[in-house]
Amino acid sequence: MQFEIEKDFQFEAAHYFGHADANDLFKKIHGHSFKGTVTITGNAQEDKGWVRDLWKIEQIVNSVIEPLDHCLLNEVEGLDAPALEQIAAWIFERLAPQLPGLSCVEVGRPSCGERARVKSPEKG
Repeated sequence: MQFEIEKDFQFEAAHYFGHADANDLFKKIHGHSFKGTVTITGNAQEDKGWVRDLWKIEQIVNSVIEPLDHCLLNEVEGLDAPALEQIAAWIFERLAPQLPGLSCVEVGRPSCGERARVKSPEKG
């Protein structure tokens, strides 16, 4: 039997968009409360009954998002253009080697009603 388990995370950060067609408002530094979810797909371990230890997942996720919290995202290596899609991809790329079965990372700005989701190609 295959399961999906999820762990939520959040962080506070600022960013700006420097591309020519960006809205003038968003060319200025501004901040958001970001929230996200990590999804792992797999079978329950027979000896434990769970797919993965959610507490351990939380520790791994926290270590990956820690550099994003209370920072200017544009200054984070690999996030020169910190759109939601790029933030989700940045997190996914850093979590994948540490979380076997990682199938999706979603990052959103709840106050704006916006989110982006990146999925593992083999997970669809």
